[in-house]
Amino acid sequence: MLNQERHEQFVSLMAERGWDLLLFYGDNWRKDHFRCLVNVNFQGPQAAAVLLRSGEMRAVVTDPWDLEPVAAAVKGTVTVALQLGEGLRSLLTNERAAVVAINGLEHMEARHARLVRELTQSTPVSATLDIEEIRRVKTPTEIEWIRKASALADRGYEQFVKVCEPGMTEFELVAEVESFIKAHGAEDNFMLVASGGTEVTGMKPPTARKFQVGDSVTTELTPQLNGYYAQICRTLVVGEPNEQQRRAYSIFSEAQDFLRPGVDISDVAKVQNDVFRKHGFGEYTGPQYTRVRGHNLGLYPDELPHVLENVHYVVKPDMVLIAHPNTYLPLSGYMVFGDTLLVTQTGCVSLSNTEKKLFQS
Repeated sequence: MLNQERHEQFVSLMAERGWDLLLFYGDNWRKDHFRCLVNVNFQGPQAAAVLLRSGEMRAVVTDPWDLEPVAAAVKGTVTVALQLGEGLRSLLTNERAAVVAINGLEHMEARHARLVRELTQSTPVSATLDIEEIRRVKTPTEIEWIRKASALADRGYEQFVKVCEPGMTEFELVAEVESFIKAHGAEDNFMLVASGGTEVTGMKPPTARKFQVGDSVTTELTPQLNGYYAQICRTLVVGEPNEQQRRAYSIFSEAQDFLRPGVDISDVAKVQNDVFRKHGFGEYTGPQYTRVRGHNLGLYPDELPHVLENVHYVVKPDMVLIAHPNTYLPLSGYMVFGDTLLVTQTGCVSLSNTEKKLFQS
C-alpha cells in the first residue's frame, strides 16, 4: 500500500527543491494527492501524510477505520484526529523553521494552510505540479493495475450492451452496469451517459429518460481498481443504425490516435480534429461541442495533460491516456469512441480489447 517507487522519487524531489518536509493532503474529492504515496482508500473526510528528507513518514487520519490500513502502509506514527487541524498539530509540532511543501495545497482549506504556516513558522509552497509531473509517467506496478481496470471496463461495457433495451431508463442501465462492475472488484466507477438523437449535445449523469428504438446511447465508463482508473468510450444504437448514424461513425473511425513518445499533445488533438474539418464539420471541434480530445489517466480519472490543440506537452513513454474524439455532429447527435492507451517506446498500445465499432442492442 506504500508506493515504494514513488516514495524514492519524492525523497529525491525534496532534495532537489530544498524541502525539509513534504505533506500529502487528500480529501474525498481528491484522494489521489494522498494515495500517490500511501495508496489507501481512506474513509474519513481527509487524510495527510508527512514525508521527511530521511524518508521517514508520519500520517494522520480523520476516521478510526482508517488507522489500521494507513499504519500498515506507513510503518511510522499514525494518529487519529476527528478534526484535521488537531492532527496537523500532532504531525508538525516539532517542525519549526522547516521548509514545507504541500501536495494538494490548492484543495486544502485555507484555515489548515494557515495552521501549517503557524506550526512551522514558514509559508508552505505548492508541490502539486512537481508531483503531478512525476505521476504522469506510470510505474510498472501502476501500469499493471490500469491493465486490470481496463479489462474490467471491457467487461462492464459488454454488460452495458447486453442489458440495454427499449423502454429501459438511463438510471436502470447505469445501475445494472455499476452493480456488475463493483461486484467484480471495482472500488469506484466514474460514468456518464446520454441517449437520444440529434438533440443530444453531450453526456451527463443518468436520468429517467427511456430508451427508444433508433436512439444513440453513449457512455464514458471508468472503473477504479486499487486506486487506478481506466476508461472506455463507446456508442450503441438501439435497433438498426440509420444511414446518418453510420456516416457519423465512419467519420469518427477515421479520427485515429497519433500518440507516441516525443509528439506534442496538441498534435494528437489536431490529427483528430483535422478529420472533422476534412468532412466539413470543423465548427464542431471547439469547446461549445467537445470538452477535450483525451486526458491522462491514473489515480484520478481526469488527470493532466488534457489533449487539446492549445495544450503543449511532449508525450513520454509509460504515460497512460484516454484518447477520444468525442463530439457532437448534426448527423447523429453526440457520439463517443475512445480507448485507454499505454505509450510505448515507439508508439502506443490499447489496453482496451472491446471492438471499436458502432454497437447495436
